[in-house]
Amino acid sequence: MSGERPPGGPEFGGLLESARRLLDAVAAAEAPDEVVLAATRQIEAACAALEPYGVEEEQAPAGNRPDLPGRGSPLLVPLVLDHERPDEVRGRVTFHRAHLGGGKAAHGGVQPLLFDELLGRLASIGRPRSRTAYLRVDYRKVTPLGVELRVEGRIRRTEGRKIFAYGQLLHGEQILAEAEALFVQLRP
Repeated sequence: MSGERPPGGPEFGGLLESARRLLDAVAAAEAPDEVVLAATRQIEAACAALEPYGVEEEQAPAGNRPDLPGRGSPLLVPLVLDHERPDEVRGRVTFHRAHLGGGKAAHGGVQPLLFDELLGRLASIGRPRSRTAYLRVDYRKVTPLGVELRVEGRIRRTEGRKIFAYGQLLHGEQILAEAEALFVQLRP
C-alpha cells in the first residue's frame, strides 16, 4: 500500500471508527422518539450518500485493510495484531457496547467470530488461502467490555492441506476463552 491509495482511501479508518461508535451508541440508547426519528433520518442520509459507491468484494476496503483494526470490517471485532509469524500471532482486542450479551459481558457469539478471524489470519500467513472446517470455543470466564484484552494463536500442526490451530483470549493471565480450529487450504 506504500505510495498508492489504500482501498477506501486514507479517510476510511475514520468512517470505520464512526460506524463502530454508531453501533455502540445505538446499543446503549434509550432516547425520546423525536431523537430516534432524527437519528434514523441522519443514518438513512449517510446510507444514501455511500450506497452509490458500492463495489465488488475484491475492491471494497472492508476486510481488505490489514492496516486497520478488524481488517477494516465494521462487522469484525476490532482486532489489532502486534506480532505475526507463520507459526504464531499475538494481538489485542476490546469488546464494546455493541458486543453486549448481558450482565456487562460480551455476547458469547462474538468470541467465535474473533477466533475465526485470528486463527484464519494465522493459517494464511505464508500459506495458500484456506477455509474454516472446524472451530470449537471453550468459555472459561466472562469476557468484559471496555477492557483491552490479549489474544494469542499458534499452529499446532499441519497435515497436508490441513492446518490445526489453537487460540486464547486473555485478561491479564486469566484465560477467558480458548479455541481449537481446523483450516483446510483451498486447491489451486
